[in-house]
Amino acid sequence: MPRTTQIFCASTLYGAATLAAALDAGLFEPADRRLLLVTNNAANPETTPSVDAMPGFDRLRERFDEVLSWNATISPFHPSGWSPRADDIPLWERYVRLLWNLGDDEVRLAVESVQVDPALALCRLFTGAPVDVYADGLMSYGPTRDKIDPLVGTRIGRLLHLDLVPGLTPLLLTEFAVPAELVPAEAFLKVLGELAEPETEVPPVPGDEPPALLLGQYLCALGILSEAEEEDLHLRMVRGAVELGHRRLVFKPHPVAPARWSRRLEDEAEKLGARLTVLDRPVLAEVLFQRLRPALVVGCFSTALLTAAGLYGLPVARVGTDTLLARLTPYQNSNRVPLTIVDALLPDLADARAVGGWTMPARERVDELAALVRAVGFAMQPRIYPGLRGAAESYLSRRLNPHTWRYFKRKRLTALALPGAVPAQLSFIPRNATVRRLARRARALKQAAARR
Repeated sequence: MPRTTQIFCASTLYGAATLAAALDAGLFEPADRRLLLVTNNAANPETTPSVDAMPGFDRLRERFDEVLSWNATISPFHPSGWSPRADDIPLWERYVRLLWNLGDDEVRLAVESVQVDPALALCRLFTGAPVDVYADGLMSYGPTRDKIDPLVGTRIGRLLHLDLVPGLTPLLLTEFAVPAELVPAEAFLKVLGELAEPETEVPPVPGDEPPALLLGQYLCALGILSEAEEEDLHLRMVRGAVELGHRRLVFKPHPVAPARWSRRLEDEAEKLGARLTVLDRPVLAEVLFQRLRPALVVGCFSTALLTAAGLYGLPVARVGTDTLLARLTPYQNSNRVPLTIVDALLPDLADARAVGGWTMPARERVDELAALVRAVGFAMQPRIYPGLRGAAESYLSRRLNPHTWRYFKRKRLTALALPGAVPAQLSFIPRNATVRRLARRARALKQAAARR
């Protein structure tokens, strides 16, 4: 009988912690070998710490028989831009089996973001291997952002995810009828507790009162905001926290964000009579939740806002989500559902009453959010989820109002012939076959003229 080897692929410490929690909870069957495959997807991986170099990783290492590097395996190619050519797959599989001492092992995979490389490349390389997908954050609640080859999609057995929004069911991979399975919160908290052991380095924060923790995301690197706009977003966090009475602030920047942003924030805090400490070491936000017990956690649409509220019971507030909802392009951008969830659930930093009285939503509110997510999901990926058209039409016809309009674009609704696309008195137009045929003809003529 062949030996079984489980290969777990992780690109972030949060993802590695999720895998560790799933293992501790017994969600994976016993295997002869368990390998952790670390992949560094940063634009410049040579200058960015990999998962296995992050503080606290040694606490996770003992759950695996060996830690391997995908970057080293496929060097000099970049993990996010390389996948084996179809004709080369047998050659690459033989090479990897030899390099990782797999022999004729029966391989099972656990990957994140299966629709893109490097996870997709790994699934293609081990043709026929069963696949489990685990969710690294809020994106599991949104649609699969690209159509997955059925040769990969039909091999996916389940989606493992954290219960970040209790009662909300993930939309990811439902086009293949993949069932969602929860990673127990208590197992995840236990792993995070290990990462927050005293030897994990956290810079000292002066003062005795719990600080307000500000989370940076470096959105300009994704082309969502300009550097100046994101810097202004961080300044809004500082001003909003001080306005709520916080005088001790801690800013956790994105690991590759410019240092000059931090200096401006310090100057702004000092001008407002507060003191801001910048964390210059790559530490998980969840470690800070445990070590600092912040009085408030502020961010844009970071998954950490939901872990702070749901797993640690900390007060949270969002800032800038309205701006990002208006700016996010294309409409199919995979950040849209995380952004929508945070905007719809969490209080705005500028609303002191809402911040002070916010609690995790009741079941009715979650059901309303689920309907919104299905409508947004269909508008994002109508070809992948055609079965959601009815749900989208129902939501838009009953719940589209000045507030919920922020989650949709009229141009997108028009293209999909959904309610809200045109004024009510002209609503017959999208359903009129003759008008739609003429519109397609006009669009084709316009495109032909542009090519000349």
